Amino acid sequence: MRLLLLSLTTVLGFSFAVSAHADGVTLVPKGNRNAEQPDIPGASKRRTKAGRTTFDDKYDKVRDLLANDRKLMDKIKATARDYRIDPIHMVGAIVGEHTYNVDAYDRLQSYYVKAAAYAGNSFRFAYDGIKVSDFVTRAEFSACAGENGSYDLWTCRERIWDKTFRGNTVDGVDFPNNRFSAVFFQPFYAGQTFGLGQINPLTALELSDMVHEKSGYPKLDENDANAVYEAIMDPDKSLAYMAASIRMSIDDYRRIAKMDISKNPGVTATLYNVGNSDQRAARLAARNRSRGEGVAPILPEENYYGWLVNDKLAELESLL
Repeated sequence: MRLLLLSLTTVLGFSFAVSAHADGVTLVPKGNRNAEQPDIPGASKRRTKAGRTTFDDKYDKVRDLLANDRKLMDKIKATARDYRIDPIHMVGAIVGEHTYNVDAYDRLQSYYVKAAAYAGNSFRFAYDGIKVSDFVTRAEFSACAGENGSYDLWTCRERIWDKTFRGNTVDGVDFPNNRFSAVFFQPFYAGQTFGLGQINPLTALELSDMVHEKSGYPKLDENDANAVYEAIMDPDKSLAYMAASIRMSIDDYRRIAKMDISKNPGVTATLYNVGNSDQRAARLAARNRSRGEGVAPILPEENYYGWLVNDKLAELESLL
């Protein structure tokens, strides 16, 4: 009976919470669509176990960092204003990254020190001796030549990689069955992200134009890997790329899926975690079109990472 009541409450709350803007965009309400937290990936569990800590301890640590570092919180608020987003979205992304992916440092200054440790190193983006700048001149990428802006250009290249090269043998070369960002953009080890915002280099390249326009930082170039790493390691710049990523996710879902996710930090945190907001918005739009007219739309759901953000929302909002 208790479970039945919970289910009815969830369904009723869901049906009455959904509303639409005058332009036909559906507002995604606050809160989690899942009553219980979705499964946490094994890799995250293994990292946390290896660090001899727990998710609760890591959450407490990053919460305390945010609560005790007013300089950081002021930077977050200022950056959020530049990108026209609620700062709670940035707080949620930081909390998710440092709870499930990395441990937080005790203070902002530690991130500056870590960034300085990378300065002067020589990096390049390549796979098996092939520089990415040469790789993307192949004929297979010709469809991307007409794209305007860093985001459309690099997301196009990422789609070509997935369709043509990922896990395939092309012209006698075996390409790994892995993400474009992990194969060509990780000189240390696959999947590594960096800094306060835990941005990966490909994401930084995609968002370069927006960050240049909104924050005035120089545009990034795949031939200058050092500059890319400086951008994602430096806390001030990292916050700009974090905000740009969230802004892009909100815009993608409004434009493609006709969903306003700007009031749900758990959904934006989920997209910050999984990436490819344009492709995910397109899949959701297709599902809703297939349901026909007059049927309530399927709303985007939070994953384990975003679920925590929504679950802790009152506490996280109090930090602001």
